[in-house]
Amino acid sequence: MEESSLTAAPSILDGDNYETWGVKMIVHLQALDVWEAMEENYEVPPLGANPTVAQMKLHKERKSIKAKAKACLFAIVSPSILIKIMKIDSTA
Repeated sequence: MEESSLTAAPSILDGDNYETWGVKMIVHLQALDVWEAMEENYEVPPLGANPTVAQMKLHKERKSIKAKAKACLFAIVSPSILIKIMKIDSTA
């Protein structure tokens, strides 16, 4: 089986299909290895003064995982739901 078929995105969230979409989305994000970014305690701590190369690499990886997860979510919601998310995100 091709990799692309294994990580095919779930259908678009339209507001009426949340239960099935949610299950598919969790599995999709797990398959892409970015699910950890959705967990409540996932943080990207700021780099301190004079960070080591390892600290900079970890920081970049955690930011990248969070951005990829967010991109996946935003790509598969309807425009009306994305507008609602954007409004919530801008007030947080």
